[in-house]
Amino acid sequence: MKIHEYQGKAILKSFDVPVQDGEVIDSPDQAEAAIERVQQRFHSPAVVVKAQIHAGGRGKGGGVKYSPTKEKALEHVRNILGSTLVTHQTGPKGQRVRKVYITQALDIAHEYYAALTLDRSRGKHVFMVSTEGGVDIESVAANTPEKIAKIWIDPLVGMKPFQARILANALHLQGDQLKRAMSIFLNMYRCYEETDASLVEINPLVKTEQGDIVALDAKFNFDDNALFRHPDIVEMRDLFEEDPTEVEAGKYHLNYIKLDGNVGCMVNGAGLAMATMDIIKLSGGEPANFLDVGGAANVETVKNGFKIILSDEHVRAILINIFGGIVRCDRVANGVIQAVKELELTVPVVVRLEGTNAEQAKDILARSGVQIIPADNMKDAAEKVVAAANQNQGE
Repeated sequence: MKIHEYQGKAILKSFDVPVQDGEVIDSPDQAEAAIERVQQRFHSPAVVVKAQIHAGGRGKGGGVKYSPTKEKALEHVRNILGSTLVTHQTGPKGQRVRKVYITQALDIAHEYYAALTLDRSRGKHVFMVSTEGGVDIESVAANTPEKIAKIWIDPLVGMKPFQARILANALHLQGDQLKRAMSIFLNMYRCYEETDASLVEINPLVKTEQGDIVALDAKFNFDDNALFRHPDIVEMRDLFEEDPTEVEAGKYHLNYIKLDGNVGCMVNGAGLAMATMDIIKLSGGEPANFLDVGGAANVETVKNGFKIILSDEHVRAILINIFGGIVRCDRVANGVIQAVKELELTVPVVVRLEGTNAEQAKDILARSGVQIIPADNMKDAAEKVVAAANQNQGE
């Protein structure tokens, strides 16, 4: 789960990380009063107007505007709020801006980068910093990775002050600024651990002309499996920022991710789902989605899975690939038949069932009278569904 910048800053602030503060609004009618409050609070006529969407690159996309006066700030609010912001992370369709964040304007002397995430290859957390923070951090990582300093933290031990000093030294900070950065890094780690975040990123972390170290931005990703421990964070979820089909799938406890192809996939188990997508591509096709129906597939699960897949207008064929371990294949077969009849499907459906009661399932499908294409193995299933999708695409 992701959250907005203003929400991330509120969390960082609660862990004693200094942030560029402000007020969030969702209507132009709120703008003038909010701008005046921020001006008075920080004793400056200048503010910054920031679009709030779950994507990076807002500055390059025109979603972050320095405003030296109230009039200029109002103009930027009118232009940004309600607009569709296109960045390298939103894709060409962009994302509608439903909230803007009006913040204090800071005199920036230098921009840094700081982030925490999990390094699965080492089984440790990795803390990264760079002197090259800002909008081009991706190109820094790609072209000059030596400019990114890293330390690895054992989750059973936690982060130690000497590790925070290593990071602060990597930013060439000294004196009080080094101490402030060390405190920020230790508090960032505490925030990362206690909120069950999978990513905490500050880009940029800035040094001001006055010598302060401040988080100018905040990006959080959270482990969905741990959200039951954080109802306050769950309340920050913005469904407008998520794919509506993925949100709908979540209501049925289905793990769904939309992709760009035309072959719909319904599979039980994440590993089998990924293997299914791979073999579809190897057979010359393109998967339209990742859909894991879990280990207890039944009539309702299959029916809801069909509905979610068919909500994508690009789907031209569907592959059902089920391994019957916990779930019995004959039960899945009956679910497929009932769903096909009730939904009056017009796209070809290829079914490959293996495992518990697989032979009975194949017999049930053969005697069902519905238009289902049986497959003997994964390779056979992939080739048949790709051929069916190609044929249906041309009709």
